[in-house]
Amino acid sequence: MPCDVVIVGGGVAGLAAAIRLKQVDENLEVVVLEKGSEIGAHILSGAVVDPKALDELLPEWRSMDCPMAETPVTDNWHWAMSKNGKTSLPHLAMPPLMSNKGCYTGSLGNLCRWMAEQAEGMGVMVFPGFPASEVMFDESGAVAGVVTQDMGIAADGSQKSDYQPGMEIQAKYTFFAEGARGNLTKKMKAQFDLEADCEPQVYGLGVKELWDIDPDKHEPGRVIHTQGWPLSESDTWGGGFLYHQANGQVALGFVTALDYKNPYVSPFQEFQRWKQHPAIREYLEGGKRVAYGARAINEGGWQSVPKLAFPGGALIGCAAGFVNVPRIKGSHTAMKSGMLAAEAAAAAIAGGHEKTELADYDANLRESWIATELKKVQNAQPLVAKYGGDIGTILAGADMWMRTIKIGLPIKMKHHRDYEELQRADLHTPIAYPKPDGEISFDRLTSVSYSYTNHAEDQPNHLKVKDLELQRSSELDVFAGPSTRYCPAGVYEWVTEGEAEPKFVINSQNCVHCKTCDIKDPNQNIEWTTPEGGGGPNYPNM
Repeated sequence: MPCDVVIVGGGVAGLAAAIRLKQVDENLEVVVLEKGSEIGAHILSGAVVDPKALDELLPEWRSMDCPMAETPVTDNWHWAMSKNGKTSLPHLAMPPLMSNKGCYTGSLGNLCRWMAEQAEGMGVMVFPGFPASEVMFDESGAVAGVVTQDMGIAADGSQKSDYQPGMEIQAKYTFFAEGARGNLTKKMKAQFDLEADCEPQVYGLGVKELWDIDPDKHEPGRVIHTQGWPLSESDTWGGGFLYHQANGQVALGFVTALDYKNPYVSPFQEFQRWKQHPAIREYLEGGKRVAYGARAINEGGWQSVPKLAFPGGALIGCAAGFVNVPRIKGSHTAMKSGMLAAEAAAAAIAGGHEKTELADYDANLRESWIATELKKVQNAQPLVAKYGGDIGTILAGADMWMRTIKIGLPIKMKHHRDYEELQRADLHTPIAYPKPDGEISFDRLTSVSYSYTNHAEDQPNHLKVKDLELQRSSELDVFAGPSTRYCPAGVYEWVTEGEAEPKFVINSQNCVHCKTCDIKDPNQNIEWTTPEGGGGPNYPNM
């Protein structure tokens, strides 16, 4: 199937790119491939959205029945939390770029569904349930499109009765918009050495729930962020959020930085513990959880942005990593990157070029407001990672203030890859997490049922372990099996039967596609690949 541009991923970056391509030239043939069962099925974010890019893309969006327009932010709180108390930090003391004035809170998945409708109305071909599993190259080595995942392959590799081979989507340009830690994006980074001149990307794991709460406790547009406890007890860092959204619901979640050293840390358990804090629990009591999910988040900042363009292709959105970590926002920068890539590709095609390197995209982005915004916060994440939540926050705030008035220190803090930070288990003490009460806190398997995750049972395991002996001798014997704790879906287990050696069990049907295993395994021995189309979570309103 030939087209002008194929976009891998139906998130805000990919859909913004598709819309902009049609705005520039309505005759361009544009294809969007989405691995989820529908657009939005795999989208998970807080979310508080800065509308800056949406205003540029579709200026009339507020009057176009866009679901994000329902709940403007009306009230901002930032809490520094101890075990039983909290201190409200005044927003006036924070750099202006931290403000949520003019932002909106709601479901990013629903925003994507709405954007897909706009794109299809313009003639974009949107195909949910079709993961891109391979990249095609032409004789010169340029990207020439992608191949979608085969359907109907049994676990033993044989073809079932409903077998359908993947389709070749041939394109003049291919945009990789897979989100954080995309499996094809990893291959493009290696193939074209895109990270040669930047720091390695680092990540956090965001675990989220959606609750219906007591109407008397609901304040539409209220935004709360927290830092400190409980991660202050685990010698790591991150923070929580609680957003009052439409229809009497709150979205709440917790992000744990994945550069933690203690292999006994469990990001899922930290989230459950955080919910029991009196200031959070009071919102949830009398309410009901309705959805659950988890997703890795880019936290590297500006210094981790790789080279963005290569022959025949480009990285856009969180595939490249444009999250503003202190603001906990990346949808606006993701959308803008998609728009800039679209403009460059449309110009190249109009000029009779194809599969060349979109140098204008890379250059224009580095001169755009994305760069201006991210450079102001470029040292925030590494300062907190290096000096801890208290001192690091003070230093990061000072650096952001100085950069706001253009006297920031001319330094770029360095990163280490998250898996390199993990230490041997014998250097740490196991963490005694409290048992779930079934009302506010829950176990992982019950939680996964609220992600509505589903995979075809008879299919190859999409979680590939390269060396099972290494997994036992190192991941288990040296690091005490951190996969059983970092995974928020209970995918991995070490099972001992009788006196036999422990067996590594992979419950791939539970996978919510968060990519944490691909990031945090201490030997980089687990590789996340695409399962059969439509598999994974089916987030209704996340």
